[in-house]
Amino acid sequence: MDTSLLLTLAQEAAGAEATEVAVNSVWDFVVKGGLMMIPIAICSLVIVTVTVERAVVLRKKQVIPDNFASGLFPLLERGTSGKQDAVNYCKQSDSPIARTVLGGVERIGRPMESVEKHMAAAGEHEIFMLRRRLRALSVVAAIAPLLGLVGTIFGMIKAFQTVAVSADSLGKTELLAGGIYEAMITTAAGLVVAIPALVVYHWFSSRIENLTRQMDSVCMDAVEAIASATGHADEELEDEHSGVVADSFPVRGGAIG
Repeated sequence: MDTSLLLTLAQEAAGAEATEVAVNSVWDFVVKGGLMMIPIAICSLVIVTVTVERAVVLRKKQVIPDNFASGLFPLLERGTSGKQDAVNYCKQSDSPIARTVLGGVERIGRPMESVEKHMAAAGEHEIFMLRRRLRALSVVAAIAPLLGLVGTIFGMIKAFQTVAVSADSLGKTELLAGGIYEAMITTAAGLVVAIPALVVYHWFSSRIENLTRQMDSVCMDAVEAIASATGHADEELEDEHSGVVADSFPVRGGAIG
């Protein structure tokens, strides 16, 4: 037989084998990864869902609406006479900062300790709500590589088992290489899912911290406005001179916990 014909047949056979293991689409990638690709795919859906939902919730205008403070402080400066209007204003805004300030506004006329305590408690709850579902991202970032590693181990066990039971496997390293190649797909998939999850988690955490600082500033100004309007500003000044320093950031207690 002609040497060129033998070479052509060998190349066609090699091309056929390469086609069998080639990844030509995302579906091929998933199928060749085995059953462990299912939980990894679920993890990717969790990332997309949480990212979209938190991206909407954590918009600045959703947390601290524009002109909220400028509309609130004139009402607070009226003291007890503007209490109901301030309460209605916060309820109408219905945002995290509004619900935080509302906790203190509803106690106007009571001692400032009560005002600050209830505002801080409301702030801690709102920050907790802002951090909802972020733990899911950290969990996905931790378990996705482990799921990929488990899939790879199972795939390599299967590959070595195939070579071990094959009677004509001697000298055919492609049998082992093909099995390992497919087994490594799950590790790659796990890392591809975990890395974005980790990045998004830290980005949202930084975003929440920034929003918390802005909420703290508004709350501090609101407390000072209430104290000044109700005649408690002098009491706070006396406390400072006597060595009792009030918490400057009433929300900070539950900000990043």
